[in-house]
Amino acid sequence: MIWIDWAIVVVYLVFSLGLGLYLGRRASGSLVDFFVSGRSLPWWLAGTSMAATTFSIDTPLYIAGVVGNRGIAGNWEWWSFGIAHVVMIYVFARLWRRSEIITDAELTELRYGGPMAAWLRGVKAFLFAVPINCIGIGYAMLAMVKVIDALQLWQSVGVEPGESLKLLSVIGVSVLVLVYAGFSGLWGVVATDFFQFFLALLGAMIVAVVAVTNLGGMGSLVEQVKAVGGTDLLAFVPLERADEGGWYRWSETAGISVSTFLAYVTLQWWAFRRSDGGGEFIQRLAAAKDEAEAEKAAWFFNILHYVIRTWPWVIVALAAVVIYPNLDDRELGYPMLMLDFLPPVLLGLVVASLIAAFMSTVSTLINWGASYLTNDLYGRFLRPEASQSELVLAGRLASVLVTALGAVAAFYSQDVTTVFRLVIAIGTGPGLVLILRWFWWRINAAAELAAMVAGFLVGLVTTVVPILTISDFGLRLLTTTLITMVIWVTAMLATPPESDDTLDTFYTKVRPGGPGWERQRQRTGLWPAQSLSYDLLKALAALLLLLGAMLGVGGFLLYQPLTGWVWLIVAVGGGWWLRRLGKSTPASPPANRNEF
Repeated sequence: MIWIDWAIVVVYLVFSLGLGLYLGRRASGSLVDFFVSGRSLPWWLAGTSMAATTFSIDTPLYIAGVVGNRGIAGNWEWWSFGIAHVVMIYVFARLWRRSEIITDAELTELRYGGPMAAWLRGVKAFLFAVPINCIGIGYAMLAMVKVIDALQLWQSVGVEPGESLKLLSVIGVSVLVLVYAGFSGLWGVVATDFFQFFLALLGAMIVAVVAVTNLGGMGSLVEQVKAVGGTDLLAFVPLERADEGGWYRWSETAGISVSTFLAYVTLQWWAFRRSDGGGEFIQRLAAAKDEAEAEKAAWFFNILHYVIRTWPWVIVALAAVVIYPNLDDRELGYPMLMLDFLPPVLLGLVVASLIAAFMSTVSTLINWGASYLTNDLYGRFLRPEASQSELVLAGRLASVLVTALGAVAAFYSQDVTTVFRLVIAIGTGPGLVLILRWFWWRINAAAELAAMVAGFLVGLVTTVVPILTISDFGLRLLTTTLITMVIWVTAMLATPPESDDTLDTFYTKVRPGGPGWERQRQRTGLWPAQSLSYDLLKALAALLLLLGAMLGVGGFLLYQPLTGWVWLIVAVGGGWWLRRLGKSTPASPPANRNEF
């Protein structure tokens, strides 16, 4: 990098800091102002912030590693979460907004009662704020260290850095993030997210265009990828034709095994701890102006995250395979392409875009982790009598603590993809309980607590303990889910259900649909605010639209016209069905609402 590139980076950093500090006045009133923006976020800002949260500096490196080692089909490791994210649009977004909570851990004492609910809230807050959240911050910092190393940023100013200096520079950027995240709360985070997301997206597109141009265009890139041999990097799913013009069969050359693929699409999305939304997403849904805004925010996120953002990353990853065929660490292909092919000014802009991606994710994780420590531990157990100003101060101090713990995690992280899989493994297991608690009265605090702890421990043991490690990732997820299910079902049956008063209070506030709340409907005389069957049909139609659009775009981009047309037809069919459902209305409540 030369002086003009550094100037662009510095201008960006100053702008982000200034914007975050300017919005600080909005966050000082109360805990609701600090952590959920006074519940006043418009849909476009909330949705963009959700997308920015999932776009960190580690993401393009992670996808470069996935595509380089496992092909395009390896992306089902994160594409599969699109199923849960579409269900979130029509089923969970409105439920979370009606609950009017600050954190998802707070929901536990609305849904459950007694000491067990309090224990569950505390345990969830600790697990999410400290080990899970700080691991996430740690691997984001690790990716930043890799980028600094690959781009030789310190060397460009005449300094030969050691490992400690590179990490300290990342922590320095994190402290900059901490200043506005800890001062301005969620308003500062989402406002900077908006600019950071589109800057990061622009950077990814610039790298993709430059890489493809240097390889002679998309057609040339595709032919050169096919010539690499070995793993079928261009397969969208692990299928292949048995012979010319014959039937399809499971592929032996695709980058992921059949069991892993099936685990992704049939298991992972509902077994993961974010099956009903996910902590950072819930925070933004709870911060939306109303239920309709929350639903639109969820849709906007899905479009940005899956349809628009997928293919620039994948194209760059494929280009890196061709240009650097003998690269040991495939994750480094992305920053190496930047250094080798981007001219001055563009290099500075793309480096600023990666820093933007890093800052958007870390600021969210800092604010999210601090919300648990403040709202669910300090304000609930240590100082329940604390004033709003004291809680806001505690939130800012908790932000410092979360940042420090994330830096510690970064010291022990080595590989972005490995850490990402660890995050999935330790979060797998409780997802079914988190879904059922909304729609079945019998789920109790003991069941959710058992699922949360068991999933974390089984996932951790089968990932990091050598003698118990399960190498096949799909089998590891299945094992974790089954063991966790046995444990939480046993805990639920061995403990009494929640009291009618607790269940009535929850149902009255949230009013979920489905057959699991018949008793509460009889007791309260309240009709559900949503039709579960109708919402699930809309979710299915929306899933066809989303996946069809995402894979159709990929098919045409990568010169796979049959794939493109098939998925385009799926997208059109899903869109037509969704539009028809939107024009119809679910069944109206009976005239006498006491007759269900």
